[in-house]
Amino acid sequence: MAFFYLSSTKLAIAALLVLLFFTTSLVLCSVHPGHHGRHPHFSSHNYRDALTKSIIFFEGQRSGKLPPNQRITWRRDSALSDGSAVHVDLVGGYYDAGDNVKFGFPMAFTTTMLSWSVIEFGGLMKGELQNARQAIRWATDYLLKTTAYPDTIYVQVGEAVSDHACWERPEDMDTPRNVFKIDKNTPGTEVAAETAAALASASLVFRKSDPTYSKLLARRAIRVFQFADKYRGSYSDGLKNIVCPFYCSYSGYQAFLVQKLQSLHDYKSHADDYICSVIPGTPMSQAQYTPGGLLFTMSDSNMQYVTSTSFLLVTYAKYLTSAHMVVNCGGILVTPKMLRNVAKKQVDYLLGDNPLKMSYMVGYGARYPERIHHRGSSLPSMLVHPTKIQCSSGFSMYNSQNPNPNILVGAVVGGPDQHDDFPDQRSDYEQSEPATYINAALVGSLAYLAHSFGQL
Repeated sequence: MAFFYLSSTKLAIAALLVLLFFTTSLVLCSVHPGHHGRHPHFSSHNYRDALTKSIIFFEGQRSGKLPPNQRITWRRDSALSDGSAVHVDLVGGYYDAGDNVKFGFPMAFTTTMLSWSVIEFGGLMKGELQNARQAIRWATDYLLKTTAYPDTIYVQVGEAVSDHACWERPEDMDTPRNVFKIDKNTPGTEVAAETAAALASASLVFRKSDPTYSKLLARRAIRVFQFADKYRGSYSDGLKNIVCPFYCSYSGYQAFLVQKLQSLHDYKSHADDYICSVIPGTPMSQAQYTPGGLLFTMSDSNMQYVTSTSFLLVTYAKYLTSAHMVVNCGGILVTPKMLRNVAKKQVDYLLGDNPLKMSYMVGYGARYPERIHHRGSSLPSMLVHPTKIQCSSGFSMYNSQNPNPNILVGAVVGGPDQHDDFPDQRSDYEQSEPATYINAALVGSLAYLAHSFGQL
């Protein structure tokens, strides 16, 4: 179980997202290559390959009935009765990380970031655009189910405590699939607003390719946001015993979403302040970096901040370039090129330019994590071992030093510690667990880099 925080990074993303939505016309595939600039030098990394794999990963996280074109073939159907206990169809969606629980908060954030990646850089993705759309639709089809009833959102299927007591494949899952919801009596403004953002951003993704679906998503987004605004309360208060400490909202819901709309200048200021805080060498810089150069925010699932920040930097650089603007960081002018260079260094570190010469994306490069904290990856597949693996039986593999038998292609793990060390131990969930919200923020950056180096 990776920990997902509504941190300053995500608050900055929210501020920038609002700014961009209000100040630009975001039309899918309208990205002009000239807006991005090109790196004139050769890159040692195959960003196109990494992009392909970063999207394939989501197929390994699918819950529900798998389609015939499923590319991660060691997975099978799972959780086909989700929601039946409360007479609601909640089949589908994603397992967020290495366990078998479906959490609405990180799934909504994942969907928002995947959608935003396509909105900004989908025009550069070429053959991967359709795969990215499919990854988004797998989530939105589920989110439409969770929001089918007015003033109600089903935000979780399964219980983390009981789930973590077992080490079993999702196909074998026999832990309780209890369903939890927010409603007008137990509100959850954060998860409701994030769900609305997911639906709204996805509606833009499908606006041209599937106008009917796009309109459905937009209508639902409006209704869900109205619910978030009308019934205000912290998600972590009403469902504290269920969602904490796993997916608590530590920052609470953002005031600018539920109070009077502030000026767009304020959003620009918030975005600039965050940019200045992460760029090394500026008077306002507050970010910490490892000796090898990786942005380091926290020990648990640090790569979520690396990928989110990298996406933020390349996206903001795009709009600064279009507006012929720079960011003033205490008298030091930060150009779009500088933002792109910082983002590239972070992505390159993730892909192998680091002291250990290890890619933190499974299946990419010559050396990558082999013992990731992931139930399905670490246990024999249904194809190899069709009989049920009981709850506690799987721990023999959990405690083994053997590499995982199934490669979860494209999975980005939590990453190294503050000293650039990475033990590659299955039990070390802080560093070895992948998560959908780590990958979702990486997709856009990889698309930009692949295009910039002529790989797309």
